[in-house]
Amino acid sequence: MRLTTKGRFAVTAMIDLALREDKGPVTLAGISQRQEISLSYLEQLFSKLRRHEIVESVRGPGGGYQLARKANKVTVADIIIAVDEPLDATQCGSKGNCHGSDHSAGTQCMTHELWANLNTKMVDYLDSVSLQDLVDQQRKKSQEQTIHLVRHGRAESTLAKNLEF
Repeated sequence: MRLTTKGRFAVTAMIDLALREDKGPVTLAGISQRQEISLSYLEQLFSKLRRHEIVESVRGPGGGYQLARKANKVTVADIIIAVDEPLDATQCGSKGNCHGSDHSAGTQCMTHELWANLNTKMVDYLDSVSLQDLVDQQRKKSQEQTIHLVRHGRAESTLAKNLEF
């Protein structure tokens, strides 16, 4: 199993949105610039996130996106599943026909249960991590970087950059 760019970018964009939403709707152009993700790609991802009621759009001047529910009620699994990211480590897509034939039921490979159990653990873990957990982690990391810069007398412009969420 591997998490593709789609899932990584969706989670990254959602962290960016959640970090800034207290200032009002967040534009995809802003997320695109800060996270270096193509604007058209973000538009595709956010269309899916909106359909799954994870984000909502705000139209008009000052518009953009905001969370449709509180960050502690959105899990990483919600985000990844919303953007159609497969969370499956089995070779057969969890169909149990590991050797490739749709009508050869019962022909699971010897490691099918291993990968199926990994799927369960992976979904359970991603479902246990909320967007709020990731936001808190980023804020703590930013504070630690700021403290380090202050202690080591780094340039004020670097400090200001790190303080901006």
